[in-house]
Amino acid sequence: MIICRTPLRISFFGGGTDYPVWYREHGGKVLSTSINKYSFITLRYLPPFFDYKYRIRYYKREEVNCLDDIKHPAIRECLRYMGVERGIDIVHHGDLPAMSGLGSSSSFTVGMLHSLHALTHSMPTKRELAVKAIHIEQNILNEQVGSQDQTAAAFGGLNLIHFGGQQEVMVEPVILSASRLADLQKHMLLFFTGLQRQASEIAAEQVKATPKKASELSRMGEIVDESVRILVNVDQPITELGRLLDEQWQVKKQLSHLISTNTIDQIYETGIKAGAAGGKLLGAGGGGFMLFIAEPERHAAIREALGHLLCVPFRFDTQGSQIVYYAPFDDELA
Repeated sequence: MIICRTPLRISFFGGGTDYPVWYREHGGKVLSTSINKYSFITLRYLPPFFDYKYRIRYYKREEVNCLDDIKHPAIRECLRYMGVERGIDIVHHGDLPAMSGLGSSSSFTVGMLHSLHALTHSMPTKRELAVKAIHIEQNILNEQVGSQDQTAAAFGGLNLIHFGGQQEVMVEPVILSASRLADLQKHMLLFFTGLQRQASEIAAEQVKATPKKASELSRMGEIVDESVRILVNVDQPITELGRLLDEQWQVKKQLSHLISTNTIDQIYETGIKAGAAGGKLLGAGGGGFMLFIAEPERHAAIREALGHLLCVPFRFDTQGSQIVYYAPFDDELA
């Protein structure tokens, strides 16, 4: 039996520049961190006592004999890609809801690939996991997704991720002192808006409009560089990142009319009026989680102003996708 734990992520800056349609011509970059909210996959070979070959449990339950009959697209194509022929038993649990802007679908794909590698007694590098997950989602499933979520889930940590060029993806850890990292952590608030959305629809609209949004996407790339300079300069207050978040959020809303709604705008304005220096909606848009940066002494007022929303505590993750339990399968039962 194998248990794989793969983190979700918070993308601070640069989201939108990680789509191949943009970065293969212009280059892209994202500042993001993995967090201690996880996707868990439990996986083993299915014992030979059942009248089906695949038993899969997520928010649905599937019991089928044929690979092509598996309805969950990422599971079906990961199994096909890895060439697993024996029966499989798969269970998924997530700490936070799907479709919420924290990269849960890509964390699932990374975790699924990691689990299958362990099942077949191989140890992929973090880069291999990220690149394979990107390939499956973009080229096999033809999903309208960028390349940052898979990379953040595989590598873990606070990173500046570059896209484009011969390597396609390059991860540069952002080196901060423990006190600076703690200062960043204590300035952040994460709220669940209660709104869930299909990111693919918003992403498809954004990708379609990309050729007309060069100035906005270029500015978002510049903001990434500014944010890193602020982070590594201990004389700069963390609230300066809030100012940049606010600017990026205003720019991002220009990429598609689907990114924000009246309800989301009201949540954001409420947080700002209560004392936040800035913030943004995480993910493609339309719903999910709202991140604010504010002086710690203003947090109570912001939580009170947004008391109808769930405030979710979190910490930074540094490990990326991990096999947290591994017990070899007894072939005598196969």
